[in-house]
Amino acid sequence: MSGKKYTVSHVGAQITHFLTRILKRARLRVTPEVREPEPRYTDFENPDLVVNFTGPDVGLLLENKAELLLALEHLTHEMLRMPPQDHALVVFDANDYRMLRIEELRLSALAAAEKVKATHQPFRFNPMSSRERRILHLALRNEPGVRSESAGEGPNRGVVIYPAEMPSNAPPAPPRGPSAGRRRR
Repeated sequence: MSGKKYTVSHVGAQITHFLTRILKRARLRVTPEVREPEPRYTDFENPDLVVNFTGPDVGLLLENKAELLLALEHLTHEMLRMPPQDHALVVFDANDYRMLRIEELRLSALAAAEKVKATHQPFRFNPMSSRERRILHLALRNEPGVRSESAGEGPNRGVVIYPAEMPSNAPPAPPRGPSAGRRRR
């Protein structure tokens, strides 16, 4: 036994059947392949399964920060009735988007850490998913002179990098809504 909760033999056919029906109705010319993950970036993620897409419409899955790819991933998690803590075990990819995004986040974290060291001022990243916040925290875990914390709530949650000696005092979240910041008369 592999010790994995989700395997190709256990849920692969179910995932493929589910996605094939959705993709056919959406008239998207992509093909899902459920496979074991390659052991790259195991420091940042270690999924049981990767669903990789190929085909002429892959670009559509990756538009707007891979919004459609991530939506299909979410629907598949729901179809499998996966608890939220298992969501990182079945991940979706196309054209190595995941690996490129991990590398982008890792490099951004290191560049921001250098800026914090040079200016002695905290640096706040834009809000992001818990999976992406985790990548930033892991990229900085051995970086001397800085520390990272998640700050904000819900969809406004992001990562703040502080100089190691500075107390936590995350900048306030930006105002929400069209009337935020306006005074009533």
